[in-house]
Amino acid sequence: MKRILLVLTGCFLAFTTNAQVKAVTEKGDEVLLYDNGTWSYLNAASKEEIVIPENPGTFSTDKASSFLVKSDRIPVGININPKLWSFKKAGEEEAAEFEFQLKNEDLYMLLITEKIEIPVESLSGIAFENAQSAAPDAKIVAQEYRMVNGVKVLMMQMEGTIQGVKFKYFGYYYGGPAGAVQVLCYTASNLFDGYKDEMETLLNGFVVMEK
Repeated sequence: MKRILLVLTGCFLAFTTNAQVKAVTEKGDEVLLYDNGTWSYLNAASKEEIVIPENPGTFSTDKASSFLVKSDRIPVGININPKLWSFKKAGEEEAAEFEFQLKNEDLYMLLITEKIEIPVESLSGIAFENAQSAAPDAKIVAQEYRMVNGVKVLMMQMEGTIQGVKFKYFGYYYGGPAGAVQVLCYTASNLFDGYKDEMETLLNGFVVMEK
């Protein structure tokens, strides 16, 4: 299971930029994703622009997430519950800096860090373009901006199929002076709902630290 999902994850491992990206919503509407974080319908008859909503709540690290895994590249980290999660440093040839696994389960997470500064408003189109390059039927099923431990992140869920394997991703995306970050949970689509709480708790452990 892990080997299959890691192959599917390759499309997310690097940020690339583009002025606009063609996408298909869950309802089947064709839209264009722009670098400023907005959408517009591809159909010229519709001039409506879709703006990514902001969640009015605040999200913070769970008390049981007592162990901080720090990036060596940029001043960010992820607080985890060491009783539930195992982790290891990724190989030098990997774009991810750390790999995580819910112990004895089929839920995984990658901490992907880059020194390049990318505005958080640009990350929706970038992440979706990477997904669609590997899964043409990739869809964004949910997205919103959140305040997590005092910093603005983009929350996005995507799903798609590659060679008959249905998968789903739930991630936080950060871009700012510290660099660019993807905190990306992933599992098979049929397991996603059962792991939702664990993913939320883990993602909310993301922190940006002072240099």
